[in-house]
Amino acid sequence: MALAGTGAELNHLTPRPVKGLFGDNYLSLTDLDFTQQFLPEVYEKEVERYGNRTIGGFLRMVGAEMPMASDRVVWSEQGRLHIAFEDAAVANSTAGQTTVTLASEADANLVADGATIVIASGVNVVKARVTSKSGAVLTVAPYGAADLDGLGSAGSADLTGVKVFIYGSEYKKGSGDVGNSVDAKFTKFENKPIILRDKYNVNGSDVAQIGWVEVTTEAGTSGYLWYLKSEHEARLRFEDQLEMAMVEAELDDTAGSLGAAGTAGYNGSEGLFAAIESRGIVYNDADFDAVGGTAPFAPTGLGEFDSILAELDKQGAIEENMIFVNRATALSIDNMLASQNAPYGGGTSYGVFENSEDMALNLGFNGFRRGSYDFYKTDWKYLNDSTTRGLVGDIEGTIVPAGVSTVYDEQLGKNIQRPFLHVRYRASEADDRKMKSWITGSVGGNYTSANDEMNVHFLSERCLCVQGANNFVLLKATS
Repeated sequence: MALAGTGAELNHLTPRPVKGLFGDNYLSLTDLDFTQQFLPEVYEKEVERYGNRTIGGFLRMVGAEMPMASDRVVWSEQGRLHIAFEDAAVANSTAGQTTVTLASEADANLVADGATIVIASGVNVVKARVTSKSGAVLTVAPYGAADLDGLGSAGSADLTGVKVFIYGSEYKKGSGDVGNSVDAKFTKFENKPIILRDKYNVNGSDVAQIGWVEVTTEAGTSGYLWYLKSEHEARLRFEDQLEMAMVEAELDDTAGSLGAAGTAGYNGSEGLFAAIESRGIVYNDADFDAVGGTAPFAPTGLGEFDSILAELDKQGAIEENMIFVNRATALSIDNMLASQNAPYGGGTSYGVFENSEDMALNLGFNGFRRGSYDFYKTDWKYLNDSTTRGLVGDIEGTIVPAGVSTVYDEQLGKNIQRPFLHVRYRASEADDRKMKSWITGSVGGNYTSANDEMNVHFLSERCLCVQGANNFVLLKATS
C-alpha cells in the first residue's frame, strides 16, 4: 500500500492533454482526502428574489428639497377668517335661560355686543343677538323666542358641547361706538432636523479577495460588482431611510413630559404621520367597496369616501389631491369606482400632470373626480413592503394636497410659496449636509488610520415641513 503524501498513490492516474473524462484520469472522493472531484458550479448572476427593493420616491413625487442654515425651521399658518366655538354650554335647569357660557373669557372677548350668532345643540338651532357679556358668559336675546328653551327641554341637564358661530350684527339707528376689533389670528409651527448616519465596513483581506457578482440594480441597470456590492446596497438602504425617517419621525421635545429618548437628548422630529395625526384628518377603517342593504346589495363604500370629502370641505381643502395607498385600499377604491358605471364623475383633467393623461399613467397614477375634487391614486410601496409598514398594516394610505401653499417665513420675514410637503436640509457655503459620503481607513489609498479596513460613511441632516396639515388625510386601520 502506498504511503500517503509520497505521490505513489497517484500512480494509477494518466494525465490527458485535453479536459476529457476517461477511466484513468479522475480523482476519486477518497484520493488525498479530496471532498470534491471538481470545483462547484457557481452562478455568477444574483437571483432577484424580491424585485426592486427600494421604497423611496414618495417625497420626490409630492414635495421638494430646500437648504436651510438653522437648527429649526419656523413658519406661520393663517387662522380662520370666521369666528366659531364648539365647546360652549347652556345652563338648562330652569326655563327662560338666556345665557351662553363659552370656554374662556378670551373667547368671549372675540364676540362684540350686538353680534348676531347661531347657537346649536345637535340639530336644534336658535338665532340670537348678544346684548352683553361678563367674563366668559354671553347674555343673548333670541329672535322669535323669549329664551333658549328651543335648544332642549327645560329642567333637563345642562347642555354641553353647544356650537356657536357669528354670522353678522344688528344695531339701532344712530348707534355709537359699536363692533369689536379682532386681530388676525395665525398659528406658528416649527420643526427641527435630525442627523441620520450609517456606514459600510470592509477589511483589507476581503478587499484583496476579488469576487465578481452580476447584478441588476434597483434603477434597472445591470453589470458586475466586486466586493463593493454591499457598499452599493448600504447606500441604497440609507437613501431609503432618509425618506422613511421623514415619514415616521416622532417629536419628543415637549417641556415637562419628555420620553426616554428626549430625556437622553434625542428630541426627534415631526414626520408626516405624526403631523397628520396631530394637525390633520384621521379616518379609521375605510371600506370603500362595502355593500349593504337588501339584495342585490347596493354599494355603500362611496358614502365613506363622501364623508372624507365633507371633512375636506370644512377645511377649505385643495381641489387636486394625490392618494397614496396600500394594495388592499387601492383595490377597494377600484371596486368603488367600478360599481359607479365608468366613466366615473365625468373623468378628470389631470391638471397636476400638465393636463397629460399619459404622464399621469406613466407615473402610476389613475385619476377620478368626485364633487369638486380631482384625485390621483397610486400604490405606495412603503405600505406594502413586508420589511416596512407592510409588516404592521396599521396605515392604509394618505391623501396629500397637490400644489403649493403661501406661508410667512419667520426667518426670511416675508410670504413665500412652498409645496405643502417639503424637506429642509442643513447646508451652507462651508458644508452641504443633504447627503454626505466620505471614506476612512487604510485600504484603497485612504491612509487615515491604522485600522486594516475601509469605512464608507453616510450622513444627512434634515426635517420635513408639513404645511396646511388640516388638508391632509391619514387612512388608518384600528384592528
